[in-house]
Amino acid sequence: MTFTGKRITIMGLGFFGGTIGLARYLVSQGAQVTVTDVKSADALQDSVAALQGLPVRFVLGGHARADFTDVDMVFASPAVREDSPYLVAARSCGVPIDTEMNLFMRLCRGSVIGVTGSNGKTTTTSLLGAILRAAHPRTQVGGNIGRCLLPEVASIEPGDPVVLELSSFQLEDLAAVGRSPHIALLLNLSPNHLDRHGSMEQYLAAKMQIFASQGPEDVALLNADDPRLQPLVGGLRSQCRFFSCERVVEEGACLDGDRLLVSHSGRRSEVCRLQDITLLGRHNVANVLAAVAAADAWGVPLAVMRAAIRAFTGVEHRLERVHDRAGVRFYNDSIATSPTATMAALAAIQQPIWLIAGGYDKGISFQALGEAIIQRVKGVCLIGTTAQQIARAIEVARRPGRDLPTITFCSDLPEAVRVAADAANPGDVVLLSPACASYDQFRNFVERGRLFKHLVSALPASRAQ
Repeated sequence: MTFTGKRITIMGLGFFGGTIGLARYLVSQGAQVTVTDVKSADALQDSVAALQGLPVRFVLGGHARADFTDVDMVFASPAVREDSPYLVAARSCGVPIDTEMNLFMRLCRGSVIGVTGSNGKTTTTSLLGAILRAAHPRTQVGGNIGRCLLPEVASIEPGDPVVLELSSFQLEDLAAVGRSPHIALLLNLSPNHLDRHGSMEQYLAAKMQIFASQGPEDVALLNADDPRLQPLVGGLRSQCRFFSCERVVEEGACLDGDRLLVSHSGRRSEVCRLQDITLLGRHNVANVLAAVAAADAWGVPLAVMRAAIRAFTGVEHRLERVHDRAGVRFYNDSIATSPTATMAALAAIQQPIWLIAGGYDKGISFQALGEAIIQRVKGVCLIGTTAQQIARAIEVARRPGRDLPTITFCSDLPEAVRVAADAANPGDVVLLSPACASYDQFRNFVERGRLFKHLVSALPASRAQ
């Protein structure tokens, strides 16, 4: 595959680095690169700056049809819908359309371990990367986690482990490559991105692409505790292994009392104890088990796993403890962009909770979240487009004899932090766990989480009386 002299348009610059890495790679291969995005140059200034000095042409604040019809190739960001009129125009003119991840999968000579699921992808990917790196220093970690590996693809040798976090958006076109990860993890499945996929069936179909091209020599790893995943096993051609917090498994990793075990044909060996895990919540125990099962499938020694688990302190914006003030603890869980993720955070915290939630509407029901809020939350500060929907879900979930938590509608995150911080008593927790995407008020969940941390750090040392 040669790109020398090719006129290539990249649709979608974004904020997380995939397009930046793709543009750098294509320029290094001699391509004439145009990057176009509907967002303005001001909104994308950090990403534009990251490409400064490269011969890249920018078309920002909108798209030009000619950049899709009068070129040799188009690369579409994962965020771009397949029915975009510009991609339709490209197809009508016979212009090939590809993606950064598909290109990487074609070029990568290493052995790929792919991680997908509705929740827990980044934590599992990060921990698995740390475990494998301890055993194999040439391990690479990238994908949806925010790192494009195309600039490093030539240096990845056969047998090098490559851990990829893979979103449903990245997976839905993977069939075109005819390659799946050698070890593929599906962590869990719950409603998410229905505004994009349209239905749970289509969302599941995208996730299942991670297994589509596997063969008997490959490994599929699934969550034995997720009933949605059990019917999938019969259709897989690879070796199936499992991880479970609820029961012992024959092949994979499981929790037995306070011991994390790996299991082969029913023979079990201890990896570590629950007390060795620094992360909060049962859901993070499941993430650790998934990483252990994958590392074991790779052949990593138990002692290496144990040391990496003990050293792993988590990932920014994922139940991240950011501040203690006047006996109140503050957690940043900005990555929680679905109700299921927020429910996991609520279950992980034992103290009374003041929850900050709400944001962009992805078309997901808040009914189960409303019930969880009534059971676990002392007060809730609601922001964003979905504030009224979440409030209605809380009210619908009310039962006789059970009081509603305090509900406060706030205009923005700064107001929500002030209200929650003033209302919380010593021993309480203030938790940002929005259950929604951030796009109504922020560029992304990272910007939202970092603003929360800034606002919390700026609070006075003691509460106002």
